[in-house]
Amino acid sequence: MNPLQQLHEFGQSPWLDFLNRDLVRNGELRRLIQQDGVRGLTSNPSIFAKAIGETKQYDDVLAVAATKPRTSVDLVYEQLAIEDIRGAADVLRPVYDESFGADGYVSLEVSPFLANDTKATIDEARRLWQAVARDNLMVKVPGTPAGIPAVRKLIGEGINVNITLLFSVDVYEEVVDAYMGGLEDLAANGGEVAKVASVASFFVSRIDTAVDKRLKALPDGEGKERALKNLLSKAAIANAKLANARSNKLHEGERWAKLRELGARRQRLLWASTSVKDPALPDTLYVDALVGPETVNTMPVDTLKAYGDHGKPVANAIVKDSAEAAKVIEELDRLGISLAMVAKQLTEDGVKLFKDAFDGLLRTLADKLRDQQTA
Repeated sequence: MNPLQQLHEFGQSPWLDFLNRDLVRNGELRRLIQQDGVRGLTSNPSIFAKAIGETKQYDDVLAVAATKPRTSVDLVYEQLAIEDIRGAADVLRPVYDESFGADGYVSLEVSPFLANDTKATIDEARRLWQAVARDNLMVKVPGTPAGIPAVRKLIGEGINVNITLLFSVDVYEEVVDAYMGGLEDLAANGGEVAKVASVASFFVSRIDTAVDKRLKALPDGEGKERALKNLLSKAAIANAKLANARSNKLHEGERWAKLRELGARRQRLLWASTSVKDPALPDTLYVDALVGPETVNTMPVDTLKAYGDHGKPVANAIVKDSAEAAKVIEELDRLGISLAMVAKQLTEDGVKLFKDAFDGLLRTLADKLRDQQTA
């Protein structure tokens, strides 16, 4: 049994954070499922930007689109993305069926330009849900102040949701409240809560990148040397461990017990951004440290390969040294590094990065369509 398969034995589902057309059509996704134990897939605007902009996998479709009058670039992108998502969902459908809807999901994100508009997010999520028409789709909604009320509405309508761009444990608690509220709304309207699934995507490595930058900018002296020794590359894992502890606490109460009796599924924490940005760190750090039941780890291709080769999963690793996690955050705060402020900034930066990627994708598509028209 390879380390990726062991993750599932320990209650964690390994997902792939990557998608392009060849992955589905050449059988690689099926192989990853059958041989490596991959149990789901996530995508985002940056992934689609690279897939469409940096390969020739879509040129045949673009050649056809270019022959149509007044072709909308936005519409062409959406058609390409939906076809890829449907294909991946169909390959993952056996996982969805054999796990009774626990795994086998593919995520498609609403436009990042709607991150601060609740109504527009709801409308687009509904439209994408209907357009893809797959039970094992999760619509990705950002965990922004406008996104969280959209989550409750969508869950209340029976739409699977992946809440993305989460960095703050307090914001995560709002997300859990929105999920449970949506399930309560669904049940009150006669819906089947057992058919709804959701994950809350906590971004990991970006926190270390941001916090470590602040640590290195501290005034020189013994205090800085001690901080670098004790805190460098520790914030992300500490934050994830605190999120996991909060999740367990939130699912111990009477409110969740009532929903569980109706067949509700726990909203699992999903560890995202798990590739290591600092080459001095082990390349499997953010997987090994966060193994735990009722969780997901979505990995880019290189991290997935590395983990399959030399990962060292340990059951319940996420609760190891959990008492030290709070101390890490407290010490950072004492040094004037507020994780709450870091998380807020990272959320805003994340939305901007996705907007920039989406803009770049649309420009690339427009250029490719223009090249096809003049060929």
